[in-house]
Amino acid sequence: MENLLVSVIMPAFNAENFIEAAVNSVIVQTYSNWELFIIDDASTDTTLSKAEKFAKQDFRIKILQNQNNFGTGISRNKGIKAAQGDFIAFLDADDQWKPGKLEIQLKLMQQQDVAVCFSSYLQIDENGNTRNEIIEALPVLTYQKLLKSNYLGNLTGIYNTKRLGKIYAPELRKRQDWALWLEAVEKGGPAIGIQKCLAKYRVRKGSISRNKVEMLKFNFNIYHKFLGFSFPKSLSYMLVFLKEHFFVKPKQVKKI
Repeated sequence: MENLLVSVIMPAFNAENFIEAAVNSVIVQTYSNWELFIIDDASTDTTLSKAEKFAKQDFRIKILQNQNNFGTGISRNKGIKAAQGDFIAFLDADDQWKPGKLEIQLKLMQQQDVAVCFSSYLQIDENGNTRNEIIEALPVLTYQKLLKSNYLGNLTGIYNTKRLGKIYAPELRKRQDWALWLEAVEKGGPAIGIQKCLAKYRVRKGSISRNKVEMLKFNFNIYHKFLGFSFPKSLSYMLVFLKEHFFVKPKQVKKI
């Protein structure tokens, strides 16, 4: 298994307070055959200099730069384009992985011959303190279920490029990660979810998941602009999404 390369894609924008913890969580992985692309999205703080320091110390870490701020979707695509891995995984610069994350996922993907895998994750606050909430992964995630709402935490997702090719995010400012996983699951078949918590997601003030009105607008764009659904069909799916988001999906949140 050690000969399989994992490309880790990390967009970073003004993440000087978090990027060191994020990068270190990749460095300490029990699976060591990885490359990490940090894509600096025209940061105005010390994010880039901190990233460059890591790159000087570890040849597996590579820096890409945007001259202008393009957002996470375009930044991730830049990393995907440069990636050489048999697998592609994602970690934003304010989130963290647990040490066995890659090893556990790769082993399961080979054993069960699946193209997409994800896991449960812990929520933390801006200071890194636990919010005492785990978002539990569904054991099996089908395309039809994913179409109803995004059940795949991007920081836990990994896909097999040898099976699926490189899958890029659409150039939407928000929710493009959901679109990417929709395409991956549609191509590769149901994703396998690991119930063990393998990552930590940082909930930050003003995030899209906390802004409900903005979330609805960007979700509609996934149905209408990305998937090409008609306006009435997109509205219909938004009703399905609302039911799923407020009455079904909360069951995946477990207090600890």
